[in-house]
Formats: sequence, structure tokens, C-alpha cells
Amino acid sequence: MPIGKVQTQILVKLEAMQRLTVEQRETIMARPEDLTGEALEKILQDDFHITPFQLLVAKARALGIAPYNVARYRLTNATFERIPQDFCMQHVVLPVGQVGELLLVAFANPFDVSLPAKIQEMTGKRVIRLLGRDKDIRDRFTKGPEREATGFGDVVDQIGAEFGSVGDVKDEDLTNEESGPIIELANRIIEEAYFSGTSDIHIEPQEKDVVVRYRVDGLCHEKLRLPAKVGPALVARLKIMCNLDIAERRLPQDGRIIFKQYTRKNLDLDLRVSTAPLNHGEGIVMRILDKQKSTLPLTALGFSDENLARYRKCITQPYGMILHCGPTGSGKSMTLYSALNEINTPDVVIRTAEDPIEYTLAGLNQMQMHRQIGLTFASALRSFLRQDPDIILVGEIRDKETANIAVEAALTGHLLVSTLHTNDAPGTIARLTDMGVEPFMISSSLLCVCAQRLMRRVCKTCRIAYETHGRETEVLERAIGWSGQIFKHNPKGCPKCGNSGYKGRVGIHELMVTTEELISAINREAETSELKKIAQRDGMSTLHQDSLAKVKAGITTLEEAIATVPPDL
Repeated sequence: MPIGKVQTQILVKLEAMQRLTVEQRETIMARPEDLTGEALEKILQDDFHITPFQLLVAKARALGIAPYNVARYRLTNATFERIPQDFCMQHVVLPVGQVGELLLVAFANPFDVSLPAKIQEMTGKRVIRLLGRDKDIRDRFTKGPEREATGFGDVVDQIGAEFGSVGDVKDEDLTNEESGPIIELANRIIEEAYFSGTSDIHIEPQEKDVVVRYRVDGLCHEKLRLPAKVGPALVARLKIMCNLDIAERRLPQDGRIIFKQYTRKNLDLDLRVSTAPLNHGEGIVMRILDKQKSTLPLTALGFSDENLARYRKCITQPYGMILHCGPTGSGKSMTLYSALNEINTPDVVIRTAEDPIEYTLAGLNQMQMHRQIGLTFASALRSFLRQDPDIILVGEIRDKETANIAVEAALTGHLLVSTLHTNDAPGTIARLTDMGVEPFMISSSLLCVCAQRLMRRVCKTCRIAYETHGRETEVLERAIGWSGQIFKHNPKGCPKCGNSGYKGRVGIHELMVTTEELISAINREAETSELKKIAQRDGMSTLHQDSLAKVKAGITTLEEAIATVPPDL
């Protein structure tokens, strides 16, 4: 007669009784009603002093599975990247590590044999089962991700920032950029920013103090206030880290920090640094460039199916110009790198001119700009044209000279991709014309223009569904011809989203592909509004329409969509 699931569980638990005496075993066996559920575990722990982990080890040995102490596992922001948290909560599992193509997952119920296959299908990784305690796994879900950074408490105590005094620290320690507290403070600001998912660090001097703010998912949050006397030393320390002139406080400066040489933590990241003279002293903005991050596939960037198909057709053309436009921090560089990564093959030569090099990709020949010695985008482009590349990436078209050389490169058998600062895709034509590029040169070289923005994703765990009404219904029906159930964010949030109601960001795109009608309109120097109408007739969705399509799909909220891009006129 085969042994059933309950009997097997009992036998597994009895395996833990190997440490017991004969009398103790007989005592338990004399009470068969206690050989079910949690009763036996309680007897073993309370009466016979067997620890929960000893019992877990015994269970694992009986089942032939490795035990794992989930209570010691530290939850991070990357824990639920491959397996969604709601799936883990539903099935009481927890991903605890990855080794190559192997995904280590702790299971509370080792008898569900179909669950590892589901996870393997979901992640594409081979699942290695570990046995964890049900209570320990559930406890992990009640806690938010733990950051490896230790906060600012000890540094703040040293410099007395909480109370606006310096305590036992001497004034020269706060005004000397080489003093211990200042060095530790600079490192801690960067480390804490990295572990909290920050994209930009703002250090802003005020009249009586210095404010440190982090930009997370596109929104700035005040993180720290320091005494005003700390500001100059902190700025000087950061300028030393990126080899800038600490004596020059009157002019803006740009630099780069290679942070791994200043920290003991395993953080391989660079920071793009920009200083500026402000009314109360020098301010600094630092953009975090995580070199450990790889490019995302195009399918993960938020392109709609229609836009993705049209964009892929453009990037496989042998020559022409592809432009991405939008403000700083709208995801232009990531999209360009993802596109290059998709078409990067051994038979293609790719040259890039960047300032700075944000991501290093295998197979790309990347050049860092140095304006101080005359290495600009224009001079780099000239040199590239003598090196027989197939594809050229220019970090940004900033001036007339770069724009003209870029257009000439696109007209002479090269695929050129670059970025531009405009509000929407049709406005790019007017911007290039203002730079002095002839309209017939633009129409002959341009393949497509992609305007983009980043919107916050609503948290899937705590979002709230509701039916639209009134003005909301009108906005949706006017833009995409649809209205119905959408989602709004939960103001209280949950541990997964840091109690904000939003988690991560998604791209929205306005893809304008050139057609015969559009080329004709560019040649006769049509107004931007006319170009927009022609592009929409040819299948272009505006940024506003694409954002509301994301609202319809439950990816974001109507509030976030309207805040990111205003409705079309």
C-alpha cells in the first residue's frame, strides 16, 4: 500500500527524533493524535528542545533536499526580478540566489512537484529546490527590501547635522575635504543612493544648510540636511574624486567619478558629475551609471507591438538617420544601446562617440569625448567617416556642425543614430532646420524620429481597480476611443513598492516614420502642427495616446499619464 502525503509528512518529522531516547520516542508514539499538523513540531520543540532548524534539516535529509535557513536571507530589490512577489506569496516560495543558469528557490511545500516546472517555464532557468520553513518564508514578505547601505546615522552623529551643531568634532574637520567625516559622508551619500535605486543625486547649498536630494523613479525626495559649513568641504571632496579643479568655484565643471576605487563595497559604478555656482555656494548633480547593469531587450522598454515592429524595421536599414528626442533622463540612451545590442553582429562595424560612455557593450568601438583637448562630436564623426563603419552612434546632436556632418554621414551609406532635445517627434524637424540643416537634406536622410518619456509603473501588488467616470472617461475616449476599468495607486502602498504605490518605470513612445507625404511636407517647410497631423494619418500614436494605452493595460495610472504628458490639443 503506497504511503500517503500525510503519512509521509509524519515519517519525515519522526526522522528528527533520532536524537531522542527510546522512552521519549515511545511517549510520542503513544499519542497518535499528535502525529499530524503542527502538533508534532510543537512537541519536539517544546518538550524535547529540538530547534526549528534541526527539524528542517531532518525533514530535508528524509526528502533528499538541501535545507535553507530563510530567516537569515536578506531581501533586496533584485529578489523578485525573475519571479513576481505575488506569485511567491501565493505559492510560499522564495528565490534566494542564482548560479549561472541555476535558480535557487526555497520551497515551503516540497510535495508540490508541478511548481518547480512552472517556475522554470516562467524564468527560463533550471530550478534547484531548497527546503525552507513556511513561517520564515512568509515573514520575508512582511518586510520590505533590506538595503546593504547603513544609512547616515553614524556620520550624522559625527558632524552633528541633526542638531545643527558640531559636537565634539572640530571645525577644521568639517571644512577640510580630506577629513575622515567628510570622506565617509561623501561615500555614504553615493552608496545609499545606489541601494535605494536613485538615478540622480542633488547636493544643493541653501542659506543655512545643505540639502541632499535623491531622484527615484523620476521624483526628487529630500534625504539629508547638513550644516552650511559642511557644504564647501563636501563639494571639494566630490571634485577631488572626479579630478576637477577645486580652486575654480566661479565656473561650471563636468567630470566623472569611478567609484569602485573609493569604496570597500563591491560596487562597480561610475557617476557623471556636473557642478554649478549657485547663489549660496557650489551645487553638484551626480548621475549614477551602474556598469553592472546590462542593456534591456527592446521588448522590455515599453514599445507597443505596432511601434516595435516599425522601429525594428528602421534599425535594420543599411543607411539613414534615426533620432531619439526627449528631456534628460527619459531613457533615450538605454533605447539606443538596446537597439545597437540587437543589431550588433560580427559582420557589422559599430562606432560610437559618447559623453560619457554610460554602458560598455562587447563588440562596440566606443569613444569618450574630451572637449578640453578638442575631441568633440563633430571631430569624432569626421574621423569615423574615414574608418569605414556600418553604424555610427553620436551621443547628442548639439550644434550646427555636428548636425550637418551627421546628415552627410546618413546620406553616404551609414546608419546613424543619435539623440536630440525636443518635446515631440514632429518638432525635431524644426529643431534641425534651426541648426542650419537644409530641409531637403533632412527629408533625404531621416528614417524615423522617436520621442519618449518614462512613466512610473503602478505597483501590481497593491493597485486599486475602479471604473472611470466624468472627465476621466472623456479623456480616455477622446484619445484612444475606449473607457472602462483602470487602476489607481494605493496611497498607503505596500512593502514591495516602499509604500509609494508605484514601482519602477516604463517608456512611452511617439514614433514618426518618414513616408512620401511626410517627405513632401518637410521639403516645403510645413509647420510642425501639419507634420504631426500627417504622421498621425500614417499611423503615429502621440505620447499622450501611448501613455493612455499603458493606462488601459493596467501598467500605470491615469494620474501619472496626465502628469507626464499633457493631453493633445
